[in-house]
Amino acid sequence: MNKLRVTIFNENHHDRFNEKAKATYPNGMHSAIKEALDADGRFETTVALQDMPSHGLTDEVLENTDVLFWWGHVLHGEVDDAIVAKVCDRVLQGMGLVVLHSGHFSKVFKKLMGTTCNLKWRESGDLERIWTVKPSHPIAAGLPEYFELPHEETYGEHFDIPDPDEVVFASWFSGGELFRSGCCFERGNGKIFYFRPGHETFPTFYDENVRKVLVNAAIWAGAQGGVRQFYGHWLSDNYNK
Repeated sequence: MNKLRVTIFNENHHDRFNEKAKATYPNGMHSAIKEALDADGRFETTVALQDMPSHGLTDEVLENTDVLFWWGHVLHGEVDDAIVAKVCDRVLQGMGLVVLHSGHFSKVFKKLMGTTCNLKWRESGDLERIWTVKPSHPIAAGLPEYFELPHEETYGEHFDIPDPDEVVFASWFSGGELFRSGCCFERGNGKIFYFRPGHETFPTFYDENVRKVLVNAAIWAGAQGGVRQFYGHWLSDNYNK
């Protein structure tokens, strides 16, 4: 069986310049995510970092990516609009996209959602309880009714996104906030999954349940869609071929 080709994009700023983040992810958050996927055995993984030429997302890389993971935070505005357009086009063509944590404010996610993607937040280190609200969904496979992260950055509603096609996970925080933390969308032939946890100073991407979500999300988002659609002027004779 051919392996799914996964590219992990990481802004890679906090990983290098924030002491707490460096201590938590000494090899970068992308390495922790890659480790989780590599351990599963069904993926061929590569890494793209923002300071690489073309942010590591060259035409060749994008054409050979079945699923793109995206983590960004403070450098969203420095992502090249031309690269954003290419990523979004690839999603519409069928590439899967998994957007993590503060990637909700990335140019790519906002362009595909068509809204501000804004929300409430607190860097509080609250406990996060993540409830599986759609247990039949493939991304929830093997997950318990809920699992907890002892410390995470708090997000709260309202989350300014279009109504998701499906909500797989919802979070409650010890400060009282609620949040739609696992949201599925389809755009063109592509599948998108937004997953809320993943603050840079907490060891979230080492958590076994979180890693299970990452693996399941990659499998779901990488599943090939139906027939590639063609648009524009269409001669009726084509239907007889």
